[in-house]
Amino acid sequence: MMIAGCATAPQVSPVIETRHIGRTYHTVRPGETLWGISKMYGVDLNSLVKANSIQDSSSIEKGQVLLIPVAVRGRAPVKYSARDSFLWPVRGYIAASFGSKVDKIKNKGIDIRADEGANVKASRSGRVVYCDSYLKGFGKTVILDHADNYQTVYSYNSDILVKAGDPVQQNDVIAKVGKSGRAKEPTLHFEIRKDGEPQNPAYYLPR
Repeated sequence: MMIAGCATAPQVSPVIETRHIGRTYHTVRPGETLWGISKMYGVDLNSLVKANSIQDSSSIEKGQVLLIPVAVRGRAPVKYSARDSFLWPVRGYIAASFGSKVDKIKNKGIDIRADEGANVKASRSGRVVYCDSYLKGFGKTVILDHADNYQTVYSYNSDILVKAGDPVQQNDVIAKVGKSGRAKEPTLHFEIRKDGEPQNPAYYLPR
């Protein structure tokens, strides 16, 4: 069972990179995410996942060696700012993972069980593009746009503390955990989307 929390973004330090007979490998450091590593090397996240046969976040850990896809062999990694990382929006535990069935519906994010009324925080800096108190199945919902084709979704809230158009900084409180929509217990439904398509948050959030 994965534990969720508002982890502090890792400090950027020199990239551990090795090359063997035309192949480039990266050794995972504490706090790194697959998304962060993909940005360092300028590769598509899904390509990195497929190249290493990764199924979930438990497949990446400190000291693990990852093969960097063919497209960037010979390229030096770029400096990646940890300030751009996604952070956990609330402390709690994962009640339903990405792709699992919730009331016979495929989960397009993760459900984090948390204390009722707990602060829901912006996973990244961005702007509020959607607020709705009666979204079918999801109840009180906030969507943030991060200006780089990524959006984050926060649902099942008891209260919404922002309005459409508001700029928010990472870790700003935007809502309160509740059980609106289909939630039966105090839960935050959290999604990360790229170009409108749901992504597995396990690849983006620090362990």
